[in-house]
This record gives sequence, C-alpha cells and structure tokens, in this order.
Amino acid sequence: MENLKSVEEIKKLMGIEDERIKTWQQLREVIVKSQKPNLAMLTDFYEFTMSQAFFKAGDKTKKVYFDVFFRSNPFDGGYTINGGLEDIIKFISEFHYNDADIEYLREKGLDPEFLEYLRVLRFNGDMWAIPEGTPIFPNEPVITIRANIIEAQLLESLILAYFNQGSLIATSAKRITNAAREIPTSDFGLRRGHGEGVINGSKYAIIGGCASTSNTLTGELYDVKISGTMAHDLVQFYGNDYDAFMHYAKGNPNNCVFLVDTFDTLKLGVPAAIRVAQEFLIPNGYPFIGIRIDSGDLAYLSKEARKQLDEAGFTDAKIFLTNGLNEQKINSLKQQGACFDAIGAGDNVLAPKERMNGVYKLVAVEENNKIVPRIKISNDYVKITNPGYKKVYRFYDRKTGYALGDVVALADELIPHDYYTLVSPIEEWKKTELHDYEVEELQVPIFQGGQLVYDIPTVEERAKYCADKFTTLYPEVKRDINPHEYYVDLSMKLLQLKKELLMQYSENVEEVQVNGKQI
Repeated sequence: MENLKSVEEIKKLMGIEDERIKTWQQLREVIVKSQKPNLAMLTDFYEFTMSQAFFKAGDKTKKVYFDVFFRSNPFDGGYTINGGLEDIIKFISEFHYNDADIEYLREKGLDPEFLEYLRVLRFNGDMWAIPEGTPIFPNEPVITIRANIIEAQLLESLILAYFNQGSLIATSAKRITNAAREIPTSDFGLRRGHGEGVINGSKYAIIGGCASTSNTLTGELYDVKISGTMAHDLVQFYGNDYDAFMHYAKGNPNNCVFLVDTFDTLKLGVPAAIRVAQEFLIPNGYPFIGIRIDSGDLAYLSKEARKQLDEAGFTDAKIFLTNGLNEQKINSLKQQGACFDAIGAGDNVLAPKERMNGVYKLVAVEENNKIVPRIKISNDYVKITNPGYKKVYRFYDRKTGYALGDVVALADELIPHDYYTLVSPIEEWKKTELHDYEVEELQVPIFQGGQLVYDIPTVEERAKYCADKFTTLYPEVKRDINPHEYYVDLSMKLLQLKKELLMQYSENVEEVQVNGKQI
C-alpha cells in the first residue's frame, strides 16, 4: 500500500486524475509520453549491448577515433553536399539518459552497474567536421570523433541518420537548383517527406539552394523565406476557376498565384486568372503575380499561357511550374523553350528515390599514449577502411579558384605549399602533379573536451556558403550525367600504412588454427 500511496501522491503532484493508473509502470508510461522523447534513446539496441561489453571488460576509458564517411555519391553524381551537422551538434550537446530511460533499459535486461554509468554519462570528447554546405566526396572523413569508446559507440546511429538525410536532401536540392540556374526554386516537398523529418529536410533544401520553402514551421524555426500558391481543391470546391480565383484574390490580394490546370489550362484556367486580375486585382491596386501549371505538357502549356498573358497586357505576370520536376526534366523544359519564371520541387527534393551510404567506422585506438591505427578488411575493396587519425585537405588552383582535388593524410603530416603529387589509392600509376595552388584543411573543430567551440551559422549563411563553395567545382564535376570523377587520394604515408596493415592481416590469417589445424 505504501507504493500505491506514493503513486497517488505523485499523480496528485503532477495533476494526473486518471484513476486507471495504479502502478509505477503505468505512471512511468504516462510521464514518458508527456515528455519530449530523448533522442539519446533513438539508437539501435546493439549500441547498448556492445557498450555494455566494453564496460564489463573494463575498457570504458579507452579513447578511440571514429570517422564518418560515405562510399559513393548519390544519383550517380560527381559530388555530394554535406548536410546534417547542426542537428548532430544539437544531439551531442544534449546527450544524456534520464531516469525513465534507465528504467526502460533495466527492464530490457541491461546490467544495473552499467546503467548507473549511463545515468551520468555525457559527451566529453572531441569532434572535427567539414562545415555544412561544403561539397564532399567519397572515402574522405567528413566527421571525426575522438572519445571514450562507450561515448563514441552510443552516438553512431543518430549521427548517421542526420548525416545521411541531410546530405541526401542538400544534394538533391543542389542538383535541381543547379539545373534551374537563375530560375528560383521553392521546396514544396513537405507532404512528400517522412514525418517530422521534413522540418530538417526543408532546412537542408534551403542550404542546397532552394530560394524558399512551403514548410511554415521550418520558416518559423530557422527564419527562412516561405512561399506557396494554392491547391486544386479550392477550384473543385467552388466548381469553376473564375469563382475560385475571385474568392482567393479577395482573401489574399497581395499573394495571387492562381493554379490554372484543374479543369482546362488554356480554355478555362488562364482566361479566368486574367479576368480576375482585370476585374479585381488591378483596379484595386493589387499585383497579379502569376499562374501555376501542375500537369500536362508543361513546355507547350507554358508557352501558350505566356502568349495569353502577354496579349492581355500582363507581361510581368510570372509562370510557376510544378509536377515531379527534377534536373533532367528542367533541362528538357529549357531545351524545348518552355516559358517559366519559378519552379516548385516536391518529392525529388525531400523524398528522392535514392539513398546515402554514410558509415561510421573505428579507425584508431589510443594505447600507451600512442594512436594505434585500426583497419576493417573486406573482400570488396571499396569497403576496406582508411586507418588512423586523419585530416582532409583540398587543393585549389591559385589562378582559377577551381578545386583540383582532395588528399586524405595522417594527422601528423605536413602538406607542402609549393609542390604536391596526387596519387590514386587504387591505381597508383595514376598521378597528378600540382603546382601554384592553395591548400585548405576541410575539417574544423566542433567539440573540444565535450565543450562546443563552433559557432553554427544561420541557414541563410550556410546556403550562401554552399553556393560559394559550389562555384569552386569544375563544370565537368557538376554534370548531371557522366560527371568527371573528382580526385580524392591518399597521402603516400597513409597509403603505405594501409598496405602494411593489410599485409599484417594477411599474415595473421595464415597463422590462425582451429583444433590444432591451420586454416
């Protein structure tokens, strides 16, 4: 009865009047559901079981290094845009486990001593990362974590989730906006995305080059431009274009972009938009911004609609095109002479039919005050990791400003500023000699000793940074189809280390025996 009394006291304290709640288990479920979910629990369960193994073995203080990288560009493209860093920073800054989390993990069979360790666990390590919005390339460390093994292990799942989502959407947006060039593109992908992930998704779309988003919450949270037109159901509700447009104009006189393809674009939609502009908008001093076409032959309809608008004297009225637009369709519309002034892109921005293959791999362990490299071996060469604590450097042509290539080097290496030879890590006979270049170290400090030391730029600042960095890529790298492969090479010292570890592994395999027999 004492426990029941305690439950009732807490219910009274929290203002919970549900008589069905009688036990601590029921009360805990209510408390958890009433609180914002703790993202530290948004992880694969094996992260906890592996961490418990490290704890029970007495290795909880061992320092390790993990790299976040990816193996191939999405969309068969020549580049990827780095995304997700802001959300990773926020996650790590708030990383902890609360009492409800600990009790839940206790019910799942984890060791009580390990759980008490988790109760006070915070991130106390170091992190370096390439800034969000930077063009990045396969097999170079984008993020490097140095921390105790358990801290580093428990961060893996959500770091990859943020990195993969952010980079995929920023890249898809950049491909579309690069095709659109000077034509502004709005992110219309909210309803095509995945749950609350669209909040961050629309942010990545802005970083990738979209001029605005239809996502009101993203606009409010990140102070970015929002935009929108209208949907077909407004016209369906009133039964005809003219009445629908007139009601919309009276409700939104300063924001009139009429959706003209509900019934018949050229015979009904465009004429109705012109009529409303002539009868209500212009006489009352309001602008006729334009029309949107969302179906049919967009090239033909846009050209014919342009003729109608111009003949009516509305040469400044704009034409917005939507309907599954991607970089290939945009290029095709341009080649066909389509008339359009803006684009709305939805599923191909926030829900592209692609994926990122970012991974999180152990690359070194600190032992006896030394950094000891680790390597992952695979029969598939592309899955063999680059060992050791490393840095990434980008070479720029001093005359043109174009990026010449990247080199991944061990952290203690010095990169000369007058002469360097890029060597392919796979085909070593492929060499590129560089002269008259500038060198940039790509990763910057984010956390030091658990303390955030990085000032996160605004979304608009990251979008501008992304646009500026994108201009440093050669046009051949930015091609949508059959792009030129950007050089990402290993330093000779790192390449030699990798060979030595591979050889060492091969020798160890030859010495393995089972039941006294060599295998």
